[in-house]
Amino acid sequence: MTRSATFAILLSTALLAGCWSNDRTTVQTAAAPSGPVAAPPPVNLAGKWTLSATGAGSCAMTFGAQPEAADGTIAPAGGCPYNFFTSRKWSYTSAGLMIRDHNAQTLAQLQPVGDGRFEGKTSAGQDIALSR
Repeated sequence: MTRSATFAILLSTALLAGCWSNDRTTVQTAAAPSGPVAAPPPVNLAGKWTLSATGAGSCAMTFGAQPEAADGTIAPAGGCPYNFFTSRKWSYTSAGLMIRDHNAQTLAQLQPVGDGRFEGKTSAGQDIALSR
């Protein structure tokens, strides 16, 4: 055997030996999602709701969604308090009901407090309620 052939065999053996290991690669599990996780709301949110704020009035809002959907659209009527006239989307997560504007900015976060009623605060801290 020639010297270069011997060298090639030794080099191949050394490289292959580096590939062998007793360490088994472990399966990496996906990290838990950060932030709230989508969840079905406690009631079907589709239909007419009344948004009210103490001392600031109220307005009708129509929530659009498929039954048991975790998100949908909002069509506010005129005269909504604060900046809720810009409401366009809702989503329900483990953190509660989120109302967002046309720029996807959070307007309010509410929690269920009874059958057909949610209470919470606007992004600016004002108390609001949503009821049937």
